[in-house]
Amino acid sequence: MSTVPSPQEEGEIVTFLTLNSIRDNPGSVKKKRRIGRGVGSSKGKTCGRGHKGQKARAGGSISPMFEGGQTPLYKTIPKRGFRNTVHAQPMVPINVETLENYVAMGRLIPPGPSDPPLTIPDFINAGIVKKSAVKHGVKLLGGGADKLKTPLRLEVSRASKSAIDAIERAGGEVVTVHYNKLALKALMKPDRFDIIPRRALPPPKLMPYYTNYDNRGYLSPEVQMKKVLAQQKN
Repeated sequence: MSTVPSPQEEGEIVTFLTLNSIRDNPGSVKKKRRIGRGVGSSKGKTCGRGHKGQKARAGGSISPMFEGGQTPLYKTIPKRGFRNTVHAQPMVPINVETLENYVAMGRLIPPGPSDPPLTIPDFINAGIVKKSAVKHGVKLLGGGADKLKTPLRLEVSRASKSAIDAIERAGGEVVTVHYNKLALKALMKPDRFDIIPRRALPPPKLMPYYTNYDNRGYLSPEVQMKKVLAQQKN
């Protein structure tokens, strides 16, 4: 007659997984070979760098572009393009949809017939742009032109063709005005000036832009005539 073993006799040892028992499997982690620890370590004395030479020195690596003294490949290829980082004048972009949204929120007040047009300080006060971000001016873009319904009169540094069409289609008006660094500072921080300096003319390179009515330049004859007629009405 066979006897049934008790649970204590046939049971196996159960180990619970705890934080102090977590470890990698045996052999999964290999010790890093330490160099310079004697000839028995196989990386002693010269530490695998060999005797003398540039590669044996600390920091003596060779550039991947070095081709042994011959003319590198990147020098045999002609240069293409240019960089204009020194003389670039990046503008802060503003879409016409953004203006419509801020008008709807009540943060941008459309000017009346006798009020001056909206300028860069109005955009800053409304929170559309930051004062520290405006380094060379603001450019008006035509993003969301189909959502613009409010007639606005604006003075900006640059404006795209689509933005001009959208503003005028809604019954507004756009004039592009040149601001150099002094004029831009006087516009945004007039409290720092006892006498507001006269606005400088655009440099010869930008003169064709501001004298062209297609860009609604403030020096174009059409814009100048509109300004004279508006002053006579007032």
